[in-house]
Amino acid sequence: MSTRTDVSDDAASSPGMPAEPEAARATPGGWVTGWLQRVGRKVLLAVQHAGHFGILLVATLAVLPQIRRYWPATVEHAKRIGVDGVVLVIVVGGLSGSLLAQQTGYQLSGALPLSLVGSGVVAGMLTELGPVLTAIVIAGRTGAGIGAELGTMKVTDQIDALVTLGRDPVVELVAPRVVGGVIAMIPLVIIANFVGIFAGWFTAVSLLPMTTAEYVQGARSYYHSAALIFSLVKAPIFGFTITFVACYVGLRAEGGAAGVGRTATAAVVAIIVAIMVLDVILAPVYNAVA
Repeated sequence: MSTRTDVSDDAASSPGMPAEPEAARATPGGWVTGWLQRVGRKVLLAVQHAGHFGILLVATLAVLPQIRRYWPATVEHAKRIGVDGVVLVIVVGGLSGSLLAQQTGYQLSGALPLSLVGSGVVAGMLTELGPVLTAIVIAGRTGAGIGAELGTMKVTDQIDALVTLGRDPVVELVAPRVVGGVIAMIPLVIIANFVGIFAGWFTAVSLLPMTTAEYVQGARSYYHSAALIFSLVKAPIFGFTITFVACYVGLRAEGGAAGVGRTATAAVVAIIVAIMVLDVILAPVYNAVA
């Protein structure tokens, strides 16, 4: 009996035999344990990100009243976000209004009065397409740039150098971009709304059997101040979201040049998801107060 036991012990400890942890993972219970471990790591990572995000948010809100410290940089970033992005916003806003007028007209053809095309364009541009598409355009153009810029500073230890010199990275890097984004988004959304409604009118009178008077009648029948106010409320909220999320993702960059590329992509994805979530949250608010 002792000889058989010794032989089995030697075989179990030989290199050709599977180790005990691998055998445990091969069992159904081991697979469940591994899956739970992976889920736990993901949850822990999400909690860590939420904590870091909240810390940066509180720090940013705390320095916002100190705008004199970073006002020149704020003006520069507002110019970069607003002036440099206005052409793209005009193009996207015009295409959105034109497409909205065409689709509304085709759906109403022969069923309802075409004057409702004006109502549909005004409603769509003011409440959704104007602010949302403008935010997505700025996210792709500016959000990626901010993420890559701060990511490069992070991986090259420039941010650590600022801290060593006694300068606050939130004041120097985050607050100017956030306030600049909030300021720039308001006129950009106004421009997108105006261009979209104008493009809708031009498309309606050019491609649909309707007149300017019918389009204006439909636009007036829908327009009310709550829709315009709601559109202008969305603008600063989206502007804050775009720049703040881009700053957060950029400050978390790691991994050298490849990490900077991943940071730019992650910033755009995170911003677009955040914008859509906020839009879903704000929609019932508008319906409640309109």
